[in-house]
Amino acid sequence: MESERLRRIGDAVMIRHTLFSLPFALAAILLETGGRPPLMKMVWILLAAVGARNAANALNRIIDSDIDARNPRTAGRHLPSGRLAPRDLWIFAAAMIALVLVATAMLNWLCVALLPVAGVLVVGYSFSKRFTWLCHYWLGLACQCATMGAFLGISGRFEFRYFVFCAAVVLWVAGFDIIYAFQDVEVDRKQGIKSLPASLGRLLAWLAAAGSHALVVVFLAGAALFWPLGPAYLAGIGLAALLLAAEHLILLLEPSFGVAAKAGGEDPGEGHLKVAAYRINEILPFVVLAGLAVDLYLL
Repeated sequence: MESERLRRIGDAVMIRHTLFSLPFALAAILLETGGRPPLMKMVWILLAAVGARNAANALNRIIDSDIDARNPRTAGRHLPSGRLAPRDLWIFAAAMIALVLVATAMLNWLCVALLPVAGVLVVGYSFSKRFTWLCHYWLGLACQCATMGAFLGISGRFEFRYFVFCAAVVLWVAGFDIIYAFQDVEVDRKQGIKSLPASLGRLLAWLAAAGSHALVVVFLAGAALFWPLGPAYLAGIGLAALLLAAEHLILLLEPSFGVAAKAGGEDPGEGHLKVAAYRINEILPFVVLAGLAVDLYLL
């Protein structure tokens, strides 16, 4: 019974999507150490990232349970359907927060001091969608905490170059979250959720997502101005750019994005959007990390 409950908790918080945060956090560690990270520091940084990401998702599920219950697409999630009780996710979130506290305490005072800021960003995201269409960029800021935290865990201080790399993470997350929001346009409007597609329309939302992803490539390439990065890293950025382009092509080729959507037809299909918003983006961070690793260890 307990193993089944743990499995459901893992499904509810989508533990597999930790893939979104860890590769960029690891890339930050390798960048700042020239590929020679102190082993225990790296372990504590990655544990903090895992704990923070899973605590954030658990809290988001709790805070959004009423919204999820009113959305046909999400009504089957674990809390609205009754497969889990809020208490289950509260306990899980508390355990993950404890992991974050221990891990950051093993790093340095700056990481500990900034925990309240990270907490506001993470918890605030769940409420931001209720009052601003900038919620997608708020989510990006929350997600980049893992990357910035990795830099700070290594050096214990802020550097301008960290913001360049982290800006890419912010815009990458915001872009694919805008795309994911396309499947809930009409429901979001009825519920008063301020997603960008629901607030500004499909065309402006897509332009915002595309512009954000174009800047991702600029900022990732710009990292080569601050660290000694070579052709393999730049090739990885080129491949990442192709993946982002494919993501937008999938959306644009979806029939309901065009004429049907403008006429008030169905939103883009969930299956296509999961490919565009999640499947491609599960690969992209590893492409960037692989290019960086080849530069650091093979060239």
